[in-house]
Amino acid sequence: MAINLANHEPKAREAIKAFWGNRQKAQEEQRESGRSDQGERAGVTAGKNMDGFIALVQDVVTANGLDRHCVHLDRQVVSLPGYFRPTKLWDVVVVNEGRLVAVLEFKSQVGPSFGNNFNNRVEEAIGAAHDLGTALREGAFGEQTPPFVGWLILVEDAESSRRPVRAISPHFPVFQEFDNASYADRYHILCRKLIHEHLCSAASVLLSPRSAVNTGEYSELSPLTGLHYFVRELAGHIAVEAARHSP
Repeated sequence: MAINLANHEPKAREAIKAFWGNRQKAQEEQRESGRSDQGERAGVTAGKNMDGFIALVQDVVTANGLDRHCVHLDRQVVSLPGYFRPTKLWDVVVVNEGRLVAVLEFKSQVGPSFGNNFNNRVEEAIGAAHDLGTALREGAFGEQTPPFVGWLILVEDAESSRRPVRAISPHFPVFQEFDNASYADRYHILCRKLIHEHLCSAASVLLSPRSAVNTGEYSELSPLTGLHYFVRELAGHIAVEAARHSP
C-alpha cells in the first residue's frame, strides 16, 4: 500500500520559519506595549507557535485517505478521557466514524534555561501517553485497535542545548546514556524510549537555531527520532485506517 508523505520537508521548514517569526513578533509587541511579560516568556505566552506542524498533520491525514473533518483542532473537541484523570487536552485528535485514529502533541523549548522546563516536558510526555494507553486498555474508546500517538518537540539549537550536563544522583548511578548528555541528547533519549516502550507510535525532536526565522533550518539526532519517521508512521497508520473502512 502506497503512502503519501505530503511533501513534508518544505512544509516543516515553513512551520519552523513561522515558529521563530511568531516568537519575534510577540516579543516586539510586548516591548512596544510596555507590558511586564517580557523576554522569552513573551514568545511562549503568545501561543499558536507550532501551528505549522499542526497544518502538516492535516495534510498528511487528507493525503492518505481521510476527510479533513476527521481532524479536530479546536479546544472544545480535542479533550479525551484519561484513566488517572478525567480528561486530557491534546493538540490534534483524529476521529473517523467514532474510532480514535490518532492523537498528537507538539511542544517547544527555547533557551537559555533549558534545565528549568526539561523535567516538566518529560513528565508531561510520559504521563499523557501512559494515561491514554491505560484508558484505551480499560475501554474508554470502545473496542478498537490502538491509535497513533505522536509527540514532537522543537528545541532551540544553541550552545546551551548542546552543552554536556552533569546528572547528579548521590545514592545510585544514573543510566549510562545520561552521563554528560546535553539537553538535546536527553530529548533524543526520551523520544527513543517513548517509542521503544510503546508509549508513542512516533516521537521526534527537531533542533533549530533562531536564525532559521529566514531559512526554516532544522536538524535531527537520529532517523528514529527524526521527522521523516514521524510522518511516515502517521501516514501509514492513516492509510491503513482509510483502507480498512473504505466502501
